[in-house]
Amino acid sequence: MSRTFISAIRLGFTAVIFSASAAFAQEAAPPPPPVTVAKPVVRDVIDADEFIGRFEAVNQVAVRSRIDGYLDQVHFKDGALVKKGDPLFTIDQRPYVTALAQAQSALEVAKTTLDYAEAQYKRTESLTGSGTLSVSTLDDQRRAFLAGQASVTGAQASVDGAKLNLMYTEITAPQDGRIDRRLISVGNLVNANDTILTTIVQLDPIDFYFDVDERNLLNYARTARENGQILQEGGGGLEVTVKLTDSNEPPVKGKLDFAENRLDAATGTMRVRARFDNPNLILQPGLFGRVEVAASNKYKGILIPDDAIGSDQNERIVYVVSEDGTVTPKPVRVGPTLYGYRVIREGMTGDETIVVNGLMRIRPGVKVKPELVVLPQEGPSFAGASQ
Repeated sequence: MSRTFISAIRLGFTAVIFSASAAFAQEAAPPPPPVTVAKPVVRDVIDADEFIGRFEAVNQVAVRSRIDGYLDQVHFKDGALVKKGDPLFTIDQRPYVTALAQAQSALEVAKTTLDYAEAQYKRTESLTGSGTLSVSTLDDQRRAFLAGQASVTGAQASVDGAKLNLMYTEITAPQDGRIDRRLISVGNLVNANDTILTTIVQLDPIDFYFDVDERNLLNYARTARENGQILQEGGGGLEVTVKLTDSNEPPVKGKLDFAENRLDAATGTMRVRARFDNPNLILQPGLFGRVEVAASNKYKGILIPDDAIGSDQNERIVYVVSEDGTVTPKPVRVGPTLYGYRVIREGMTGDETIVVNGLMRIRPGVKVKPELVVLPQEGPSFAGASQ
């Protein structure tokens, strides 16, 4: 067998192997991965800043006694809701009843003395007119009559003071609100204007305090100037939204009504207050919350789901799908979350078709099998939070 014939056989065998390998490779090539694609949501939006704050009572009163005495009765249940004027405590009234009786007795004596002095003065006045008594005697009687009037006035004041002290033995609620537990038990001595018996906090409405940093404050002032306005006191009644730590509770809406008149030099922040209606008494003093404040004027925003955003080292990217199904990464600059979506600051025009689900199955340059969906105007997370 010649060498030429052997070489021909080898070449033919090699060609058969390569052909089989190519056919196998072509048969084993995976199909384009299926992904979900969509157009971004383009709608009017207003940026919002988020701050951490705490609810505080509009009014809080520490209940004290105006008189000394021993605590005799307690008329409320710990933690109950009370109305202004509801009875809370009773101080032992017996010493003050006795003091009132003494004052009334002294008043009667003073009135009797005054009646006698008045009669003597009138009698002396008539006798002096006829020349029977001297003018000096009339002056003495007049002085006694005026002293009697002063004694009656003083005695009446003592009676009024004794009645007032007796009234103060009944301690009532100075405002509506929720009362704390009793801080002193029956039988203990209460010192006037010193011993705290309990506290009452007003729950409806309720205030929310938070601190705004210098950068955001300047941004709010710039936004107000663009609207031809100035920052008014308390934020000019700007509406804000507070989300509680419990995600099952819906956000609550209120309005800014107070801001301090200067920045804190130590922290570079200004304390701001918003007021909220609280008819269901869900909001309690001391609760934390996240408040959202409008930070821009209305503009056309490009919104996409957070799941559509990938990362490449330090860059955030989205995957744009061309008409032939080829995937191309595109760097973007992201903004805050609004309406359940992420705002895209730079990098997109709003006309692109992007991958919104299936990022783990793709890589740049490959072709995909797109399934087009239409994104709603509000994302699921926003819709769920607003229910």
